[in-house]
Amino acid sequence: MGIEGRAHGQCQVKFGTGISISYPSVGRLGANQEKFTYKYAEMINISTTYMGLHLKNPLIVSSSKLTEDLENIKLCALYGAGAVVLKSIFEEQIRAESEAHVRKSNEMYYWYPEAKDYVMGLSLEASLEKYLDFVKAVKASIDIPVIASINCTSAVEWTKFAKSIQDAGADALELNISIFPFNASLKSSEVEDQYLKILVAVKKEVSIPVSIKLGSYFTNLCSMASQLVENGAQGLVLFNRFFRPDIDINTMQVITDNHFSQPEEQNVPLRWIALLAGKDIGCDLVASTGIHYHTGMIKLLLAGATAVQVCSTLYINGIPYIETILKNLQEWMLVHHFNQISDFRGKVLQDDTTSASFERIQFMKRDF
Repeated sequence: MGIEGRAHGQCQVKFGTGISISYPSVGRLGANQEKFTYKYAEMINISTTYMGLHLKNPLIVSSSKLTEDLENIKLCALYGAGAVVLKSIFEEQIRAESEAHVRKSNEMYYWYPEAKDYVMGLSLEASLEKYLDFVKAVKASIDIPVIASINCTSAVEWTKFAKSIQDAGADALELNISIFPFNASLKSSEVEDQYLKILVAVKKEVSIPVSIKLGSYFTNLCSMASQLVENGAQGLVLFNRFFRPDIDINTMQVITDNHFSQPEEQNVPLRWIALLAGKDIGCDLVASTGIHYHTGMIKLLLAGATAVQVCSTLYINGIPYIETILKNLQEWMLVHHFNQISDFRGKVLQDDTTSASFERIQFMKRDF
């Protein structure tokens, strides 16, 4: 199917059969013609490929409490999500549960210390088994890609379980590596090496695609991204939104800041998606944080993103809002005469001044 602009506010839709239909462009439509527009907007191809996985559209539901519930995940698929990332299983959570189990019978392990490691191993497996059963249940319930998620800080013990997650049916694995650089004795190069060690250890265990969800705390993010790709990362998700503490000045206690992202936060991934896509680093780029509406999705796609992850907007507007975002994307494509996502992905990068705009960190002239 092709879409061409016509004079006098007309658009023409051409189908592979040779049939073409002319109709008023969206800007001239009346309310009674809105359904007519949606009919043809829905014929536009919004599918994409992420890490070799076919997605019917570039909207991925990110890892959160929403995606730890099977019924919520079914709703996400029902309303059109291209893929879902399951709630992360935490490396520290697995360890804590295992150690708690051991502490309950501490006296026995005092007399039989050789049994401690054995029971720790069993407890680890029991914790993971719950997650594996969940992966299997999700895979049996929906027909879109299921991406498992592991939140991790080290490359020991847990990495062998990545193979179990693959065997449970996960289509891909997202490593949410969360090493917060607050240790003054830890060099930045050591932090970066830890990311690479985790990735390499996991890649030895699995054949499914592996992506890395990063925070923005790097001395040289472009260099870090390139190293991750060189070591086997097939996707980078930018960025992780970390826990944000605040202080209540009345109680003088530390409290939790707003759990939800704000639309203006999308400017950070927008900058780095554009810079990395412009360098063609050799992997798929997914934007995360601050994407609430179709406008944000479109901006990130124009900057070169393969897909976007959404979360906060689904808490605020409900899971059915997925359908609204996708319909608005299709209608925008119809207005701008795009047949498919690849027609406009990275389009702003074609402008020679784009890189300079995203590389600028200071105002040359303030408007305020």
